Amino acid sequence: MTPRSRLLLILGLAVAIFGGGALALTLVEQSAEPAAVAVDTASGAAIGGPFTLVDARGQTVTDRNFHGKWMLVYFGYTFCPDVCPTTLTNIAQALVQLRSHATDLLPVFITIDPQRDTPKVMGDYVKAFDPRIVGLTGSKAQIAKVAQEYHVYYAKQANSGSGDDYLVDHSSFVYLMSPQGKFAKVMPGSLSAGEMADAIRPFLESTS
Repeated sequence: MTPRSRLLLILGLAVAIFGGGALALTLVEQSAEPAAVAVDTASGAAIGGPFTLVDARGQTVTDRNFHGKWMLVYFGYTFCPDVCPTTLTNIAQALVQLRSHATDLLPVFITIDPQRDTPKVMGDYVKAFDPRIVGLTGSKAQIAKVAQEYHVYYAKQANSGSGDDYLVDHSSFVYLMSPQGKFAKVMPGSLSAGEMADAIRPFLESTS
């Protein structure tokens, strides 16, 4: 990673309001240490919002298609060498640990690399982890909009490759959204399956 890329990651902040306070999401180099979550009292913008994307069948979907269930949202890409497969594996294992409560939870994996992540690529990829995970892609503009709504940082690594051979720097957080599409909780992608299940379970129990 170039010094400039590293600097951009360190300086990148995703800020969100919740529970009357504000949370700053500090981004760190994805290929090194796990992403950290730091509490800040500065004001910021809410996480989440309306979006229009494309599912694995090539059908257009919006955020309203997912209302009615708790939604677990993670941004990444299928060519990611380490962070994304690890986080998706933990999400899949968390579903197993949540047992019957998992029926109230819908995990959604949104690509930040629409150039390579077609609907079919996304569909095949998420099935390898758990068929309950929904893979979403879209146009560059659609991905940019939803990433902005969730304050997700992503950028193609300079000099990482050419053509379709490149890496993408990105923040690694897992967002829990309520059945009404409202932000409920953010978790670092480095959480283990057990830690993730424990963090999510109280929310699911409160609506069961």
